[in-house]
Amino acid sequence: MRALVQRVSHASVSVNDEQVGACGAGLLILVCAMAGDAPDQTAQLASKISKLRIFKDDAGKMNRSLVDIGGTALVVSQFTLAADTRSGNRPGFSTAARPDEGRVLYEKFATDLAACGVAVETGEFGADMAVSLVNDGPVTIWLDDAQ
Repeated sequence: MRALVQRVSHASVSVNDEQVGACGAGLLILVCAMAGDAPDQTAQLASKISKLRIFKDDAGKMNRSLVDIGGTALVVSQFTLAADTRSGNRPGFSTAARPDEGRVLYEKFATDLAACGVAVETGEFGADMAVSLVNDGPVTIWLDDAQ
């Protein structure tokens, strides 16, 4: 599993000009299931993200987690995180999980994150989505399940 995590003041996702998910202060999490990923990896990644100390404490130091601040998360599927750009100018996506597997792992990740005590909203898997956000910081972190 791969995730691009952005600390946000707020974020939303729309499909066909209709909002399908939103969050307030917290995280926008773009998630990609990779070929060969197993269901147990979603729980590990969700736990890691829920505990990332990337929110400011009273001294202004990044020392608090999403759970610590009672923040919310917007989880959006994004297979393009699997882009392979090593050859040519057109990215390849063969390392992404097949759509049927990707959907299962994406939905399980969102469920696992909620089980960590985080209020979670989601985008619509496989849809053409418009994502809006106000990046706070900015703080943007790339995570692979191997980290």
